[in-house]
Amino acid sequence: MPSLEWMDPVVEDARRRAPNANGLPVAVVRVDQQRLYVWDQGQVTDIYDVSTAARGVGFEEGSFTTPLGLHRIAERFGEDAPRGTIFRARGNTGEIAEILTQPGARSSRDNITSRILWLDGLEPGINRGGSVDSLRRYIYIHGTDEEGRIGEPASEGCVRMRNDDVIELFPRLPVDTPVIILDGPQVPDFS
Repeated sequence: MPSLEWMDPVVEDARRRAPNANGLPVAVVRVDQQRLYVWDQGQVTDIYDVSTAARGVGFEEGSFTTPLGLHRIAERFGEDAPRGTIFRARGNTGEIAEILTQPGARSSRDNITSRILWLDGLEPGINRGGSVDSLRRYIYIHGTDEEGRIGEPASEGCVRMRNDDVIELFPRLPVDTPVIILDGPQVPDFS
């Protein structure tokens, strides 16, 4: 397991700044590592490979970048949906995607599959409000049919996960769970 010394101050900061965070786990996305860490009851309980934006990090609407900073899970979609279910506008289409596991394999569109955790930015001017609002940008943690691209930047701004991983993670992250997205081991100071 990689060194996790950086995790304590990140989790402490997220818990301090996120409303309603008491007793909830904290999810930490490290863009530089393409990983999502789950911190629960004083320890890292899980580490998942993910895929953030192909265009890197950023905040502006229409930029197709992944926003940094503190978020919370605002809404959850897909509970009990079959693995690979395709969602459009957060609605279950009833279609099941072909899951592409070959390295670099691309589907014909940016399918959102299996589960959706919709993120709401908590930092005004950074990821909340105006043209930088993560909720209005529809930034999710979600499954993808392009599983062969997990572990490399490939999304249009969201945090993509393997379908089995997001299905496993989904029941453990309720509404209001803090999610912090970092591009390195340090808590960013946007002040």
